[in-house]
Amino acid sequence: MAADFPYFRLGSVLSTAFTGTLTERRGDAVERIPVPHRFLDWLALNGLAVENCTATQLDLARELREAIHLAATAAAGHEALPTSAIQVVNDHSIRGHASAVLTPEGKRRWRLGAESAVEDALGVIAADAISIISGERDGKLALCASPSCRAAFFDTSQSRSRKWCDMNTCGNRQKKARFVANQRRISE
Repeated sequence: MAADFPYFRLGSVLSTAFTGTLTERRGDAVERIPVPHRFLDWLALNGLAVENCTATQLDLARELREAIHLAATAAAGHEALPTSAIQVVNDHSIRGHASAVLTPEGKRRWRLGAESAVEDALGVIAADAISIISGERDGKLALCASPSCRAAFFDTSQSRSRKWCDMNTCGNRQKKARFVANQRRISE
């Protein structure tokens, strides 16, 4: 990964980690996949390595990312899912033709087609989003407590009471702000 690009916030849930490629949505937004080769980096880090990506395919990826974000945010808020977002997620899921394969270590990997690798990877991401938004997986969709972030994340903690999409960024920022405020109050 090149140093001139913002780092990726990697999560344990593929589709919500994907929505994290655009962060600080309610502040100064940070686009973490600004160019096609950066999207290739993200895919590789998430076990969906493909060899090339066009600008048009990057646009499709961003369209899916925003649809997942809208649907996951609505689901986390117990609101009706936006019809347009559902359509985009479903279209990408249907378009992809990836196959799940078992490795000798007993792990699942995705086999993407040579001709449609980006579309297949997007199909895997869309299918993952469907599984969490529909409630098929054990966990709970929640929204980050950071006022500048508000990202949807999938909470699989035992208590289902996580507050932050990422403790290393949003959580630490909020803890630091609380600490500084307390220090000011003490020194007054």
